[in-house]
Amino acid sequence: MTGSPLRIQYALPADLDAIAALHAEARASYYRGHLPDAAFEGREELARSRAGWAAAIDAGRVLRARDAAGELLGVAAYGERDGVTHLTQLHVAPARWRGGVGTALHTACVDAWRAAGVRTARLEVFDRNTRAQAFYAARGWLPDPDTPHAGDHLVLRLTLASGPAAE
Repeated sequence: MTGSPLRIQYALPADLDAIAALHAEARASYYRGHLPDAAFEGREELARSRAGWAAAIDAGRVLRARDAAGELLGVAAYGERDGVTHLTQLHVAPARWRGGVGTALHTACVDAWRAAGVRTARLEVFDRNTRAQAFYAARGWLPDPDTPHAGDHLVLRLTLASGPAAE
């Protein structure tokens, strides 16, 4: 980052196009060469992805990270499935990797979960995306002992400390 303060806020419908574009760029960075391009950047997939982001934004479960100039640097989404909180998306513009954006978004998600009384969260990460796996492991995510895999994704679980937000 360029020394600009990072602002994390809930996404608005006006953010949809920028979020969908960032998501497509980030997914291409880890799926290309492992999956057919149509699986992550075909017209139908991009439309499905955009519709998913629109629904998540409408539900108030999408956090966006912008710099002081308003550039979208990253995005995270979470929700509940079968009574369990899931981190469904966490993407940083590849040009901004290793600049603290992902950490800030992750921290904001964990803070929101703690405030809501969440004790455990899950996520799925592409089994060939070792960079993301290392990111999550460094933040305390462990293989889910109940469901370690979902297709070509690893399932990870994070147990949140009870009480006031830690660190």
